[in-house]
Amino acid sequence: MVLDQNENFTTIISNLTTPVPGGGGGGGCPPVGIQLEGVILPPVLTIDVILGLLGNIVALWIFCFKLKTWNPNNLFLFNLVIADFFALVSLPLRIDALLRGHWVFGDGLCRINLFLMFSNRSASIALMTVVAIYRYFKVVHPHHRFNRMTKRQAVYVSLFVWLLVISPRVPMLAYNHIKGSGNRTQCFFFTSYKEASRAIIILVGMHRILTVLEFIIPLAMLLFCSIRISSFLKERQMGKPDKVRKAMRVCAAIVAVFMVCFLPTTVTTVGVWAVRSYRPWDCNAFYTFTQLTIVSLGLNFLNSALDPIVYIFSSSMFRKALCSSLPRALRCCQDTGDAENMASSSGTQSTSQHELKSLRADRGSEAM
Repeated sequence: MVLDQNENFTTIISNLTTPVPGGGGGGGCPPVGIQLEGVILPPVLTIDVILGLLGNIVALWIFCFKLKTWNPNNLFLFNLVIADFFALVSLPLRIDALLRGHWVFGDGLCRINLFLMFSNRSASIALMTVVAIYRYFKVVHPHHRFNRMTKRQAVYVSLFVWLLVISPRVPMLAYNHIKGSGNRTQCFFFTSYKEASRAIIILVGMHRILTVLEFIIPLAMLLFCSIRISSFLKERQMGKPDKVRKAMRVCAAIVAVFMVCFLPTTVTTVGVWAVRSYRPWDCNAFYTFTQLTIVSLGLNFLNSALDPIVYIFSSSMFRKALCSSLPRALRCCQDTGDAENMASSSGTQSTSQHELKSLRADRGSEAM
């Protein structure tokens, strides 16, 4: 038995280092099997599921039963909770497949699983960007008409975001992603050149383009919003210096979480594309980048566990509802360090007393 496994492993390694003629682009590579990700991903995804469910169940409870009033910001955050739950319910099937070494749930659940996994990434990025933009206008441009958005308008914005992120992923549901047969079946979106149909190759190409664009564009927006908020508070000297520093740390933390969760997948996706385009005969490089891309998905889903931190930092109403729900000994002291509250509680030298009172009244009921 051990000898057979060693022979199979040797055969796999030999195949990976030997180009297969007749594939796309003049070269082909054998199907990608579970190797590196089968060791790394199960514990990582299990931690993601446990932490993500704990944090998001608490968040959902707060939103549904403890939050007395809603504003657009809270509606955007609530949609982020929904996006996280979509991802978390899809992960146990993926963990099971990794532990078994093969996929046992059939073609239909394979399509839905992949659709939910990749839709979550897009939805999380889009909704975090919307929250950052909303925060930016509240702090830097408090009198802009964007800040007068109603709850109904916020619902329309949320629906538009969902339509925007789901539409490009719908074609994933139209194709079979099952590879192999018997107890060797795998549910993979990333495939080898040899076994891929033209439609799948086009679909995977679209996915890689989306993966890069939906990271670069939102990252630029997040950096812009964070830098402008920090510089605005610093220039206006709103609040005490320690509060300004805390606000800057919060902005930096949001960007850091974004980078940790989504940068690795973007880099490895570009690597796969580069090998596919310029070195189609290099099966070792193709295999390595494909495996790293799959492994980096573990960091993608880490955002589902970290998003509750975004809720706490981004909504004073959520913080207060959470603190009031805790036992008295564990309750938060006071809501401090909130960038938008600093903007609403302090004025600039060029702001009149009347405008300052108006700003405080406007921001008191809808902070962040």
